[in-house]
Amino acid sequence: MATSLLTTVLAWVVVVAFAGGVLLPRYDARAGRLVTAGAWVVFGVFWGTLVPHFWFAKASFIEAGLSVVAVPACAYTGYLLYRGRDSLFVLSRAVAVMGVIYLPATTLDPLFEPLIELVAVQAQWGIELLGYDPVIVGNGEGVDSVILFNPGTDAARSTEILLACTGLGSIAILAGLILAVDASRERKAKALLVSVPTIWVLNIVRNVFIAAAFGAQWFQVFVPQVIGVFGATGSSPELASYYIADKVLAQSASVVALVAILLAVLRYVPELKAVVADVLYLVTGTEYDLGGGDPPQGGALADGGKNEE
Repeated sequence: MATSLLTTVLAWVVVVAFAGGVLLPRYDARAGRLVTAGAWVVFGVFWGTLVPHFWFAKASFIEAGLSVVAVPACAYTGYLLYRGRDSLFVLSRAVAVMGVIYLPATTLDPLFEPLIELVAVQAQWGIELLGYDPVIVGNGEGVDSVILFNPGTDAARSTEILLACTGLGSIAILAGLILAVDASRERKAKALLVSVPTIWVLNIVRNVFIAAAFGAQWFQVFVPQVIGVFGATGSSPELASYYIADKVLAQSASVVALVAILLAVLRYVPELKAVVADVLYLVTGTEYDLGGGDPPQGGALADGGKNEE
């Protein structure tokens, strides 16, 4: 479910470009490098188009901020790859795999609707374990994805499960990284078995927490301030619990959980340390040797040649 036609088009262009960048080096090294570097630039533009959506539509300052950072980061990644940092081809392959996993679900109704409904049902089960009795109702598009507390009363409160609430994005990130590195199938399978079910379960816990916190009004503290911070002045004061549960606590915990899962995955696929080292280099400008091999120096040049040490 893309936010706009432009976003959808850019997303498909990015995935196709990264996939092409993965395949082209087998036939033309220079063309593969140019296409992959260009894919990173377009990827940055894609994130730029999402900033208004995250800031205004979702009132998610964390996601909006990360999207802003992603714009120059993607452009810089493309520049470094073009200049010869070959190790970034692994990260590029990972993005291609992520896109192949995630993008179809965002644009094809027969794929994302059953997934959303499954997550809604499982979240309902979790909420019932807490002693509440919500019901699931359909949204405006006929998808049974709305968890409703206190139906038929003045205290009715609903939380809708969206595609972003399924954990598919996080699963795509970890799966893309795992499948992109050069490691044995057995170790990759173990890493996937560790990461994917863990993400799924933690995501259900996240949805249970958010829906229950809003439905039962767990965090009605500093209400005017919370509503004001999230630019929702004039909205129902009851939304304070939702904003605190989702935008502050759950999103922060999700980042910590994803990092923890990545550390667990590194035990099975230590080759990912090279990708982590690349990301650290992009952020700090300093080379790091994390035990996954020598820091990536030199490599192929933009004209397809090799650096001479």
